[in-house]
Amino acid sequence: MNNLLRKFFIVIIIIIFLIAFSPSYHSSNVGNVAVVVAMGLDVSDTNKLNITFQFTNASSVTETGSSEKTEPTLFSIDASSINSAMNLMNTNIGKEVNLSHCKLIVFSEELASTGIEEEIYTLLNNPDIRPSANIVVSKSTAKTYMKNSKPTLENLITKYYETFVNSSQFTGYNSNATIGDFFYSMTCDACEPYAILGGISSENSASLSNSSSPSNDTAKSAFIPSSGQYISENTGLAVFRGGTLVGELNEIENLCFMILDNKVDGFLLSIPNPQKSDSFIDVYITPVLNTKVDAKIVNDSPFITIDCNFSGRVYSIDESVNYSDSNTLSQLSNYCNSYLESILSDYLYKTSKELNSDINKFGKFIRKNFSTESKYQDYNWSEQYKNSFFDVNVDCSIKSSFLLTRT
Repeated sequence: MNNLLRKFFIVIIIIIFLIAFSPSYHSSNVGNVAVVVAMGLDVSDTNKLNITFQFTNASSVTETGSSEKTEPTLFSIDASSINSAMNLMNTNIGKEVNLSHCKLIVFSEELASTGIEEEIYTLLNNPDIRPSANIVVSKSTAKTYMKNSKPTLENLITKYYETFVNSSQFTGYNSNATIGDFFYSMTCDACEPYAILGGISSENSASLSNSSSPSNDTAKSAFIPSSGQYISENTGLAVFRGGTLVGELNEIENLCFMILDNKVDGFLLSIPNPQKSDSFIDVYITPVLNTKVDAKIVNDSPFITIDCNFSGRVYSIDESVNYSDSNTLSQLSNYCNSYLESILSDYLYKTSKELNSDINKFGKFIRKNFSTESKYQDYNWSEQYKNSFFDVNVDCSIKSSFLLTRT
């Protein structure tokens, strides 16, 4: 009996090992899925949407230590919806499209101007899509933008898509805009959504259009790579009202957005030299305190007060200027205060009067002026923001350079 029982257990163990290590087909197996690292949505001539999937080898996603550069592959397909496009793509490539590693979602400016609410809801309803995926509005077609997104200083395109927004913390010229935040702001009654503004560098746009004049595909900033290669760029902000694109912000306006949202650790500013005409001084500005916002209702109009506190260090050195002199530093501080107050005010009145889009979430400060939620809803903040007035106060204290002092 004991021998029979022992043989029975041996047979069971052999069967388990055979099942565990035998080749099998399952849709979740790495070899049977097509890993999407980016998705682009354009207007189609023949159907509602033209959707571009950017695929990469699964190993380039999972093997973080690999130094081998993997070239991504683009496939485009016309479809009536995102889900239909995925079904058609599954059929065409013989693998299951997997969005769990999708780092970037790109909408063309043309499509975003008509409204992308349905596409945002569809994407967030897919359990594979991560809310942390960045969202870009491209001034070129989404396919062109993705085709020219090159990991110049990275080996893997997936790593590039993860890190290209990191510079926002120390320049303020772009933003970390995710689809999760976009969805929240689109459904929020106290704010509006935004996305990264993308495009193709001016040299590349001219080459692509075979024209000597700048192309409409060019992003706000004209970054020209020394290598002469085609390259996408991401500077500025695409501003939405609900799910519809209503305008864009350049780099300086993006910096203002970052300052008011307390999302920038420091930034470089060029201000006029108070002791030498036709020259500028570079000053690195660091926030000392979070931006303080106070919002009231005055004569039925929103009145919003902004208080910013900064410190600054002189970066550029002119031998003819005494940077240790207190009067010189006081003049520089005054110039900084005036300049920052000016650009912040211009930004605020642009987002309110021109775009009527509260991307800085001032609505949450206005809400406290109402005794009940129903009264706040009746006030209709999304329409009232354009009637806002602003009082911007900046206190910036400039100090001399880090290392060079007068002896």
